[in-house]
Amino acid sequence: MATAPEALLAEAASDDGLVARPPSRARVTLRRFLAHPTAVAGLAVVALLFVLAFAGPHLTRWSYSDIDYTALRSRPSARHWWGTNRIGQDVFAQTVRGLQKSLIIGLLVGVAATAGAATVGACAGYFGGWTDRLLTFVTDLLLIFPSFLVISVVSPRLKGGGWLVFALLLALFGWMITARVVRSMAISLREREFVRAARYMGVGPLRIIARHIVPNVASFLIIDATIAVGSAVMSETALSYFGFGVQPPDVSLGTLIADGTGAAITYPWMFFFAAGLLVVFVLAVNLVGDGLRDAIDPTSARRRPGRRRAR
Repeated sequence: MATAPEALLAEAASDDGLVARPPSRARVTLRRFLAHPTAVAGLAVVALLFVLAFAGPHLTRWSYSDIDYTALRSRPSARHWWGTNRIGQDVFAQTVRGLQKSLIIGLLVGVAATAGAATVGACAGYFGGWTDRLLTFVTDLLLIFPSFLVISVVSPRLKGGGWLVFALLLALFGWMITARVVRSMAISLREREFVRAARYMGVGPLRIIARHIVPNVASFLIIDATIAVGSAVMSETALSYFGFGVQPPDVSLGTLIADGTGAAITYPWMFFFAAGLLVVFVLAVNLVGDGLRDAIDPTSARRRPGRRRAR
């Protein structure tokens, strides 16, 4: 004899005999995200910027290092779409190259910092004891160090490693706050029934962390990684602006903005294209992160000041 839930499912079955199943969490989250127009617009802008960064160099015959001695500080034209800089380099080629480098660094730093935060925070929260004390001490110690000053001192001494070492330095100082949040979430999760059941069944602690702790904080980590990419691009730009990041002959948005600052009024194309792309990217990433937060946690939209509740 069918139980009450089974009878209800049977009544909800369609004519073709298929039982109606509730939508998965991923589908519900996607539906909520797509219902957020500004987030969808931000995602579209981010996608277009990635296309521009990686397809742009193939759209022009100029390389970012080519010099046109017949066109010094020339205005945008059919020959040079976004003009040239003070030594005759094509601004479009340099800008898309700088955007590409900044996006790669931002993605690498965001993913590495979030992965490190998830590992340290989950292990500290689950194991507790001396492991928690040691990892928390290291986290607090790195929070004390002025990251901008440390990177500005260390980065020039590691020029042989290139931009990859610079990206790893940014990631090294970008995971601590997230790790503390993950630690507090892991402490609450380690006493949940499914974690205790896995522990009583003899499942190893690392497998429990990988299969039960981290997946249950994945929504927070996704949002944090999205925001971290934009923050990493801003940090890279700031450090490169002062000469501590990407080094010549390579370029990034920070180096291009630094080179064009002095001519922002007289030759605006040398400055505003790179600066404009930076502002657009960071704004779009923040819109995507805002939409993800509302899609994963619908109550966050109601808690924000300035938003009216739906009647």
